[in-house]
Amino acid sequence: QVQRALLELTVSLETLHEVKGHMLEAMAKGLSQQTHAEATVQMLPTYVCSTPDGTENGEILVVELRQRHVRTLWVTLPGDGNQNLQLKDQLFDMPEDIMQGKGEALFDFIAQCLCQFLDGAGLSNPQQRLPLGFVFPFSCRKTRLDQAPGHSQQDAAPVGHRVPTARPCSPQGKLIAWSKDVRCSDVEGHDVVQLLQAAINKQERYRVDVVALLNDTVGTMMSCNMEGMPCEVALLADTGTNSCFMAEGCHVEMAEETSARMCVNTEWGSFGDDGVLSSLLTPYDQSVDQESQKPGHQRFEKLIGGLYLGEIVRHVLAKLAAEGALFSGTAAPALGTKDVFKTQQVLEIIDDEAGLAAARSTLQALGLAPSEQDCCHVQQVCRAVVTRAAGLCAAGLAAILSYMCQSRELERLKTNVAVDGTVYRGHPRFGEILHRITKLLAPECTVTLVPTTDGGGRGAAMVTAVALRLAAQRREMDQLLGPLRLSTADLQRVQALMRREMELGLNKETNVQSSVRMLPSYVRNTPDGTERGDFLALDLGGTNFRVLVVHVEKEGVRMASEIYAIPLAIMQGTGEALFDHIIDCIIDFQQKQGLMGQVLPLGFTFSFPCRQLGLDKAVLLSWTKGFSASGCVGNDVVQMLREAARRKQHTGLDIVAVVNDTVGTMMSCGYDDPSCEIGLIVGTGTNACYMEELQNVSMVEGEEGRMCINMEWGAFGENGCLDDIFTDFDRMVDEKTINPGKQRFEKLISGMYLGEIVRYILLALVEKHILFRGKPAPKLQTRDIFQTKFLSTIEIDGLALRQVRGILHELELDASFEDSVLVREVCQTVSLRAAQLCAAGMAAVVEKMRENRGLTQLAVTVGVDGTLYKLHPRFSQHLQHTLRELAPKCFVTFLQSEDGSGKGAALVAAVQCRLAQAQGQQ
Repeated sequence: QVQRALLELTVSLETLHEVKGHMLEAMAKGLSQQTHAEATVQMLPTYVCSTPDGTENGEILVVELRQRHVRTLWVTLPGDGNQNLQLKDQLFDMPEDIMQGKGEALFDFIAQCLCQFLDGAGLSNPQQRLPLGFVFPFSCRKTRLDQAPGHSQQDAAPVGHRVPTARPCSPQGKLIAWSKDVRCSDVEGHDVVQLLQAAINKQERYRVDVVALLNDTVGTMMSCNMEGMPCEVALLADTGTNSCFMAEGCHVEMAEETSARMCVNTEWGSFGDDGVLSSLLTPYDQSVDQESQKPGHQRFEKLIGGLYLGEIVRHVLAKLAAEGALFSGTAAPALGTKDVFKTQQVLEIIDDEAGLAAARSTLQALGLAPSEQDCCHVQQVCRAVVTRAAGLCAAGLAAILSYMCQSRELERLKTNVAVDGTVYRGHPRFGEILHRITKLLAPECTVTLVPTTDGGGRGAAMVTAVALRLAAQRREMDQLLGPLRLSTADLQRVQALMRREMELGLNKETNVQSSVRMLPSYVRNTPDGTERGDFLALDLGGTNFRVLVVHVEKEGVRMASEIYAIPLAIMQGTGEALFDHIIDCIIDFQQKQGLMGQVLPLGFTFSFPCRQLGLDKAVLLSWTKGFSASGCVGNDVVQMLREAARRKQHTGLDIVAVVNDTVGTMMSCGYDDPSCEIGLIVGTGTNACYMEELQNVSMVEGEEGRMCINMEWGAFGENGCLDDIFTDFDRMVDEKTINPGKQRFEKLISGMYLGEIVRYILLALVEKHILFRGKPAPKLQTRDIFQTKFLSTIEIDGLALRQVRGILHELELDASFEDSVLVREVCQTVSLRAAQLCAAGMAAVVEKMRENRGLTQLAVTVGVDGTLYKLHPRFSQHLQHTLRELAPKCFVTFLQSEDGSGKGAALVAAVQCRLAQAQGQQ
């Protein structure tokens, strides 16, 4: 009979594997927004997104609600790695009827205990504000975030609206259900933080702010971190049982969007309430459940928690006694009384040395006369109950560890697990079994169990201190990034300034006053689809030069091209050397393509600011993008190309048109979409062009038709009109460029500069001890080390923080996960501003076109090119959204250009040939 009972209480390793699988399924349900309501393991977001870093300091109050006590603490954190934490505490006995009475009485009692504790604390200033952490060991659903990293405030705000400065705020947590045989009316479904704060305020004695709400499991994890052993999992084997762990924020669907890791409170005590553990339940478990206050609930906890282990043993012994298997068949009426057999006694009995004596003493205290064999059997039963509890605990822990390993895409996971609770601490056997079985069930995880004490008190102080540190950090971040966060009014002002500069630039009398040059391109028509023929195209716009042959046919456009490098010595040498090199490249290309005997119309994309005097005449106004070849500024670049061809005795060039890459982009897209009348480049640099009414272009004769205007809007702001938009970081970037004070708009938007803006912000964050714990980051002192491509990668939706951290580690930046979150926020802020400013400029363009044409609604397509627009994961989305807000009467479609610089230049030549041919036929 005894062996039968022991067998019923034995769980095989195979069964524990099944329990682990069921736990993983229940966790997945709890994390999913769709299935959360039906989940037994609720996986509640705690909004604790950060663990201590050792810099926390100050004085913290803690109130810890226990089953029969209220504990108050005063914790002083020195900020020295938390090695010399000072703690004063006081324990208050709670009257038996309080936890079964009204909620108001409970919270009034807690507030009275707190005030009594503070009365004896000797406060020098009773009116000082005191932060408080509230340990509430029951299931709560938090509904508000306190200040934690990972919540992208910029993402949460509507585009074009300033984000308010963060202020410390108390969390909110609604009690889901009482457990551990506690029942107090008028609390379930209510915010326990608000109830406590109201009770404290009612006392009218001290100014206490509830800053953090947590359960004892979260506190256990945080107290382990406090001891200098970073920890991301906690397990509580106490009166009840629970666990928590740091989950990837993107998987916690029940929380507000966060890219950080967030501590999830599993509330696994209710695992099995749906029946998945039915095969494990013995008649003894069923009896314990039926006698509990909530039968059918907290099934997992009732197999593990200290509130129930003694009761399970009692029921086993009562049945064996009734069957005559114990106590020589003598009746054992004492075993019929609930709670006469305590879990603490069970833990004493399983001891190898003193266990039998403890069994005898316990049984005799119940009026029984046990034999030596009875004591051995009782010890066996106690061990079986404890072993089963440890094994089931291990199955749950293994599920958490395997989930963490898989969700982080790791081959192996190495982590510390903070463990606390009377059951765990009561006997080493529990911990030994827990560790051994966890290794068997999760072999891919290397786990160190770290015993910790006072997770409720000290851990709560750490959670509160971290919340305060993050709130202060958030204020610093918002103060630093605030000037880069533009309101709708800011963007409307930029839009109006751009419109004013456009008007000034179009008028030859006021053109010199404008920072937007508004250069006529002499391109008067966009493609109509009837263009045919073979054309050459040249593309000079950066460190690489490209030569193309473009075949425009009825079936579409075919191209062949080759890229040639331009050495730095030639970029910064003489103009003759530069154009001689270009001709050498053209000759090489024509030889390879078999074109040496042909004279083809040629379109030349020259992506630098020029004043065009005709379609094939363009005077260079200034070099950009690192070029500084002498003897070019002020000269016609087409003529310089022709002179180089004569020097090289190359006669196979018929230069029909010189165009800017922005114009080429518009023409390239115009071939596919006739409504494309705007070109936009957002790459290394930025520029725009559009079809303006010729009557508005006073620098060119004629009143009829339209002409493409190359805005050269990168220079917008050179006259000082954007000075209030420029931040200190922008000024630092500008001062280190080869053209300080020039291309001001471009330096706010384009890929050449965004990485540098981010770098200067990161340096400021290091200086303020917000990043890298204030440790020096010498690599960040290197100019251009933080490339714009890093912004594009870091901001990819769903990119795991470990990958962001990896990028930063490549830059020799010792970044934590918190640091990675903050760096991502900086990148998001800088790239969002760039997209918004680009949209403000584009809004000025489309609104002008609409008004020019006297339309109530304008539908137009923008041909767009550039690596920033194409490769950044959110730039185009932010640009288009902001443009809709700023120009609501314009329906704008964005069409990505396929080789505007090459194909577009050839199409300008093709359109010109088509028009010349049509004119000849007339």
